[in-house]
Amino acid sequence: MAANAKPFGHVWKFGAATMALATAFAVAACGSDADNSAAPAAPPAAGSHGAHAGASAGPPQPLRAGERFLDLKMAEAYTPAPPEGAVDEYRCQVLDPGLTKAQFLTGTQVMPENAAIAHHGIVYAVLPGKAALVREQDAKSPGPGWQCFGGTGVDGADVEGDDEGDDSGAAWVDTWAPGATETLLDQDAGFKLEPGSLIVFQMHYNLLATDGKPGGSDRSAVRLRLTDGTPQTRELETWSLGAPTDLPCAADESGPLCDRAASIADVTKRFGPDVGGFADEQVEECNKGGAPKPGDTQTCDQKVEEPVTVFAGFGHMHMLGRALKVELNPGTPKAKVLLDVPQFDFDNQRMQKLPSPVEVGPGDTLRTTCTHDAGLRKQLPQLSKLPPRYVVWGDGTGDEMCIGIMTVSPRTS
Repeated sequence: MAANAKPFGHVWKFGAATMALATAFAVAACGSDADNSAAPAAPPAAGSHGAHAGASAGPPQPLRAGERFLDLKMAEAYTPAPPEGAVDEYRCQVLDPGLTKAQFLTGTQVMPENAAIAHHGIVYAVLPGKAALVREQDAKSPGPGWQCFGGTGVDGADVEGDDEGDDSGAAWVDTWAPGATETLLDQDAGFKLEPGSLIVFQMHYNLLATDGKPGGSDRSAVRLRLTDGTPQTRELETWSLGAPTDLPCAADESGPLCDRAASIADVTKRFGPDVGGFADEQVEECNKGGAPKPGDTQTCDQKVEEPVTVFAGFGHMHMLGRALKVELNPGTPKAKVLLDVPQFDFDNQRMQKLPSPVEVGPGDTLRTTCTHDAGLRKQLPQLSKLPPRYVVWGDGTGDEMCIGIMTVSPRTS
């Protein structure tokens, strides 16, 4: 997941009108064609993460009244070329839906062609005012698309949820990860695309399964579910709630990257200073200026600044992830668990609909907690050949993340 999803301190939004990953009245959860309650998967056996088992996109659900599908495919196949010393590349492609009138996006499906190298994908919507920047980036970059660690990689186009609610750039629309099928929204909830809007499709390619060698080309596609909408159609937001990752090497491991500073320098070398500096930024915000707290479990409390209704959540970590939880006002009489993934499975990441919507208001606290396990490194084929490291936040599969992605709708009070 891209590192521009910088979740710490205060709640981080992906644009003021960003389409949520699930519906206000979720019709179907990621990875499920029927049961949108998305109960946690059975605990994976040690080392059960396959080479992205279950990465098939699966069939879409039937169209509803007034909806249509629009399939957008990468212009040409691309063979990943990670930076020297890395096995990960984030590649962005521009996809033009060719809209001549405003439409609401009520569903999204990423269709990876080469599941062996497809780690995850993110769909961004670029509103008309920034479309020229995206076109310029595409034109000046050799080969199909452009390399884009930490977001779309287009200066001035990324939206990171500023206090003014400026959504004139690129808003996070949807995420695909192994196990996900179509993200289907309620028919009266979606993301509004104006004429001239573009889609930027970011695919994270990882070559661990091919021992770092070229794993072939990929020409993935994105299927949009569009409708004209009605006066009642509401625009949703996606909030990102995260916590640091400060996972030391296991007791029986040693090596130069078991030093935190050396590991951060390695992340910086592979993905650039924006990604490399994020681990320290998270510690500064989440630990209230204190030092890193090495350990398996990390937390971060984030203050809510505006009234919203929370409908669903999606937990994301990488392959050392064990458990993830998002809580509202923990330790108080108003405490609620909004998202609970007690047995995280990288190959079965799912959206979870809340049993009933939860109202959240200014001053409330949202706490994100993640547990990682360095012992999994030796058990997972994809990681066992990598050198031991002090694991911090990073874009690589051998690095880690901790994000609770929540579906919300703004309220006036």
